[in-house]
Amino acid sequence: MAAPLVAQFTDHHGQSRRLVLRLNSHTSVPLFEQLRAQISVMVAVGRLEPGCRLPTVRQLAEQLRLAPGTVARTYRELESDGITRGQGRSGTFVADEPPHSEPMEERRQRLKQSAQRFAFEVRQLGIELHQAIAAFEQALSAEETAES
Repeated sequence: MAAPLVAQFTDHHGQSRRLVLRLNSHTSVPLFEQLRAQISVMVAVGRLEPGCRLPTVRQLAEQLRLAPGTVARTYRELESDGITRGQGRSGTFVADEPPHSEPMEERRQRLKQSAQRFAFEVRQLGIELHQAIAAFEQALSAEETAES
């Protein structure tokens, strides 16, 4: 199996993000297709959220040591599949409602339910709001660190 390659970029919220990819040049599957498939999965599972700005073709090509044409073809294929939308010089973004991803309404509903469960637990424990928020931020930070 190919060693992971990491491409770092800044998303639409100004947050530093990483794409961890495995590309294998010793297989019959073209590199652009390997890249397309992995980005598609990241979108489908919510790792790349709707509206997320992807790295530029040049940035991604340099970081992955690929030809810019390979990355450009990947981005064209993703756009053709409805997974991304190109906005000219503004960049390439994950589509608002990409196919095969969890619909936005379902995600909003799951978030609402998770928040309600958290609020219920906090009330049951008799925890003050500022303590609950601090605990949540700490847990979120630990989760983000684990992903890195």
